[in-house]
Amino acid sequence: MQYLYIKALHVIFIVTWFSGLFYIVRLFVYFAETEEKTEPERSILQNQFKIMQKRLWYGITWPSAILTLIFGPWVWYLYGSFPDWLFFKLVFVAALYGYQLYCHTIFSQQQKGYQPLSSTALRIWNEAATVFLVAIVFLVILKNTMSFVYGLAGLLIFTMILLLAIRIYKKSREK
Repeated sequence: MQYLYIKALHVIFIVTWFSGLFYIVRLFVYFAETEEKTEPERSILQNQFKIMQKRLWYGITWPSAILTLIFGPWVWYLYGSFPDWLFFKLVFVAALYGYQLYCHTIFSQQQKGYQPLSSTALRIWNEAATVFLVAIVFLVILKNTMSFVYGLAGLLIFTMILLLAIRIYKKSREK
């Protein structure tokens, strides 16, 4: 029974972590788009986005990432083994923490008023979390029944569809 409670907590914090990652990059996009505004609107919006980013980042995203990191190994310990699929999941999870650290770099730069990436680049960056989510969920749900080659091909196709959707969206915004 303890396993199910710990697993439930792990899933809850994964969900809140991803929610924070999805929203923080949207806030990065909105901050980047303020560069096109004139004063005083730019300063007012940037200051508001900095407050929103800080509350989200330190109040939800980082705590959720840390609690996910605590409950994940705990679930693995209670599970009692290390199946093959878990290795691949952990590779994606490690990459997701790398994604979080890079987001922290962007966060720190924007908190200082520096805009390192365009809003288009940030829109693409926002979809990386979606790719991680899809990969991790498919690995966890399908486990050993998933062919690694087919899974990787599907993930690549999914990524290309996301990038195509971003390109179409950008063209529709320019009109």
